[in-house]
Amino acid sequence: MTDNHDNNQQPNVRVQRSITLGNNVEQVPLLAAFVDEVCEAVGLDMSVTMSMNLALEEAVVNVMKYAYPEGVQGDVQIEAKADDRLLTFVIIDHGTPFDPTLQEEADTSLSAEERPIGGLGIFLVRQLMDGIGYERADDRNILTLTKKL
Repeated sequence: MTDNHDNNQQPNVRVQRSITLGNNVEQVPLLAAFVDEVCEAVGLDMSVTMSMNLALEEAVVNVMKYAYPEGVQGDVQIEAKADDRLLTFVIIDHGTPFDPTLQEEADTSLSAEERPIGGLGIFLVRQLMDGIGYERADDRNILTLTKKL
């Protein structure tokens, strides 16, 4: 009997979805529903789903607020893909080049009053996700967030 199983086989894609939002924070509930749907399809429990929602909201709201100049309508595309090992969210925009992975770690030893404004969003994303990557390609910011399953 021959074994036709290929050990280099790619993991099965279990979930693949995407959503495109405008750069308007009023669309955040649509993002939350999208993340909930993806996490439910993958079978994540409520606490992990809440973490994913928090991380994605932090990252996407930053894009909505800062990627495009004031008054300019732009899109934020969020793609989700999960296989047997990894849940990946990719956030894509055509806005101002910005690599959040280069931002300094927030100094959480300081009190809220002493801490400079901002910087906690990327800190939170780093805490909640297992991987974070950025690239600038084809005049787009591409932020990839991964969570091990």
